[in-house]
Amino acid sequence: MDQAPSQPVTELLVKWRAGDPKALEALMPLVYKELRAIAHRCLRQERFGHTLQSAALVHEAYLRLVDREPLDAQNRAHFAAMSARLMREILVDYARARGAAKRGADCRVELDEALATPKKQAVDVLALDDVLNDLEVMDEQQSRIVELRFFGGLTIEETASMLQISPATVKRDWSVAKAWLSRAMKKGSSGNTAAVEKD
Repeated sequence: MDQAPSQPVTELLVKWRAGDPKALEALMPLVYKELRAIAHRCLRQERFGHTLQSAALVHEAYLRLVDREPLDAQNRAHFAAMSARLMREILVDYARARGAAKRGADCRVELDEALATPKKQAVDVLALDDVLNDLEVMDEQQSRIVELRFFGGLTIEETASMLQISPATVKRDWSVAKAWLSRAMKKGSSGNTAAVEKD
């Protein structure tokens, strides 16, 4: 993935955290391709016919960034990781809005090979969000890994780079998190009625 040098990004993040709203405007063109790629990978996991497109997801993320306190992102990798989390929030909000009209029917996402057991499975994005929040309480790093791998669509190596940990640690935590999430989803963790379904 082509990236602009990280130094200007880091400087703009510092200015944005210090309260300069123009820094965010200047930052977005530098990280747009990266955010668009994250959004694209994130939406690849969504149900067929999802009405959000990657550009719209990045635009919505930008609008949310404008309307909230600056993220405490220290560098480009940290900003990208926090943006992936923000895109997760957007997709969960979208699923909740759609689910209000059609309870659960349009709120399913296809799990990639990493979260799925040998057969590809469909999971309610709201149920996944709930169990991911539970996982975050128990192990924040595992939660971030799942978020980046599933919602961000990042590889083991990209996730390791973003979190500044080794690929071996990502692989280990990923395996443990997959097993925990699979059990939690099957039990209907956090009061969810939606369970993992086989294709």
